[in-house]
Amino acid sequence: MTDPDLSRAAWHKSSYSSQSGNCVEVALNLPGIVAVRDSKNPHGMALVVTREAWETFIRLLNRG
Repeated sequence: MTDPDLSRAAWHKSSYSSQSGNCVEVALNLPGIVAVRDSKNPHGMALVVTREAWETFIRLLNRG
């Protein structure tokens, strides 16, 4: 499996990120995938999941 091309990722900080610098950034603009990274390490590895997996994750979080 090849690594996805994240060069066009439009990263956005989570609105739930703390002011202490513990931030998560998400790129939702990539075809078929969602990428997640640590804002303190923007050149590090990113977690990449399918859009369907991301939507399921968010739905489960919203259930509480």
